Amino acid sequence: LEQNYEGVTIDWKASLFCGITFKWDHNNNTCDLSMPGYISKTLEKFNYAPEKPRYSPHRHTPIVYGKNDQKPHPTDTTAILPKSEITRIQQIVGTLLYYARAVDSTLLVALSTIASKQNQATEQIRQDVHHLLDYCATRPAATIRYKKSDMHLNVHSDASYLNETHARSRMGGHFYLGSQQATKTDNGAIHNPTGILKMVVSAASEAELGALFVNLKEATVIRQFLYDLGRSQTTTPVITDNSTAAAIANGTIKAQKSRAFDMRFHWVRD
Repeated sequence: LEQNYEGVTIDWKASLFCGITFKWDHNNNTCDLSMPGYISKTLEKFNYAPEKPRYSPHRHTPIVYGKNDQKPHPTDTTAILPKSEITRIQQIVGTLLYYARAVDSTLLVALSTIASKQNQATEQIRQDVHHLLDYCATRPAATIRYKKSDMHLNVHSDASYLNETHARSRMGGHFYLGSQQATKTDNGAIHNPTGILKMVVSAASEAELGALFVNLKEATVIRQFLYDLGRSQTTTPVITDNSTAAAIANGTIKAQKSRAFDMRFHWVRD
């Protein structure tokens, strides 16, 4: 490579790869991943000056006390942006998506919501993008730490009901490598899937079961990756915070109303 190409250097410390900085601690068997200066360069690239500190990557939905029923997410009625502004939003989403997947998974849900509407971006979407940039400017130095482990896949699954437009729901997952004991969660994520469920579900338990369906499909592929790397897997622990979805998946309750759930979701029982 040095003979045939210009500018080739060798880094025996393995401290930089694809723009990601690696900090190795061989005594404690850890590795920290970060991208110093990425956010400041992004703000400069898009000529954006932070408006105020933000401590959440997306807008907060106010709690209405005294009401138990959950209403669908209201429809955005603000004006459509000009094409140049839509292109700018798409560029910001693409720039932040690499950073989010590499070191800061807290951005993924907000980016997914914005990306689902970016082709017809509105004034509200522009405000959401600026909110996200403010959050990045407030916390510009995200770091993810990986620890030495048994490389046994663990999965956490979750869903949020009726929090997207058109009465849709969102799913998310947290995949990490650790021990077979699912209580040990102190390792960096190797995968954080997030997305909007394609079908409209009729209950929070169905949304949670749908999240399990999507996450377990992803886990099946990752298990094969690990097997090909020589890391054989026993049963993969999966955690969900919905007792109904867990009982349906484990077959510990009698299915009655859940028969109306999307047919594919019941694959998790197998």
